[in-house]
Amino acid sequence: MTPERNQKILDVLSKRQPDITLVFENVHDPHNISAVMRTCDAVGVQEIYILNTAISTSKRYGMKSSASAARWLTIHHFENTEACFNTVKNKYANIFATHLGEQSVSLYDLDLSTSIALVFGNEHAGVTEEALRYCDGNFIIPQVGMVQSLNISVACAVSLYEAFRQRNSKGYYDKIRLETEQYNELKAAWGLTFGEEGREV
Repeated sequence: MTPERNQKILDVLSKRQPDITLVFENVHDPHNISAVMRTCDAVGVQEIYILNTAISTSKRYGMKSSASAARWLTIHHFENTEACFNTVKNKYANIFATHLGEQSVSLYDLDLSTSIALVFGNEHAGVTEEALRYCDGNFIIPQVGMVQSLNISVACAVSLYEAFRQRNSKGYYDKIRLETEQYNELKAAWGLTFGEEGREV
């Protein structure tokens, strides 16, 4: 691996955020998830959770829309809601779903600098009632247009960049936040991805 590529890996790892993640429940279009992967990589989100209880798991993530971002993320696949959310709850302190309800709060009122998981549901049906039972609250993205909905990849991007803004203002990107073990594991895995001559393999 070239010194330049090695330094790039170290720079990216130094900005990874271990305490924010996304959960996708029965998202139908794999291109939506692939597009979000690119945004996750851009703002330092390392891990995402893909829960499929009503649709089959796609093998097409990370093709075109993600511009190979999938290979730089840790992707967890689940087919059981309880197992998925128990795993998420063991790692993240708060779980908030995109859902319009009486107690829903604005995205901009959420503290996204805390340990948090954001849940996004199916493009048409949204987050299921079963999944909502595991959430600590719901949030919405304020809109003033005639069509009160956003494409899931856009909604995720808006949410993640608000998280980026909050975290950046608190200096979260100024120091390494990954645990040493995960940092070293990712460094080794990413180095193998580029091979000895610095080319993607």
